[in-house]
Amino acid sequence: MNQFGPYIRELRIKQNIRQRQIAALLEADTAFVSKMEKGTRKPRREQVILLADLFKTDKEELLSIWLAEKVYDLIKDEEVALKSLKTAEINVKLKNKKTE
Repeated sequence: MNQFGPYIRELRIKQNIRQRQIAALLEADTAFVSKMEKGTRKPRREQVILLADLFKTDKEELLSIWLAEKVYDLIKDEEVALKSLKTAEINVKLKNKKTE
C-alpha cells in the first residue's frame, strides 16, 4: 500500500514544483524526495505538514493518508490486524469523548 508518495508526486507535477525545491523545504536531499515519492522512504509528521502548506492542500487529508500508511506498515502481517484496528478505533472514540 503506497498512496502517499504517488500523491505527493502528482501534486508536485501539477504545481510544477521541482524535487530540489521540496528537498530544500524539508531540509533533505533530492534523493530523499525521490524515494519518498516512490514509497521507499517515509517523511516525518512535521514534513507532511510542510508539504501540505507548500501544495496548499488540506493538512488533515495529507496527514490521514500518511498515518494510514504508517499503521498499515505496522500491522500488515498480523493475523489480528483488523481486530486491532477496531480496538484502536474504539479507544480513539473514547479518548475523543473524554476531551469534549
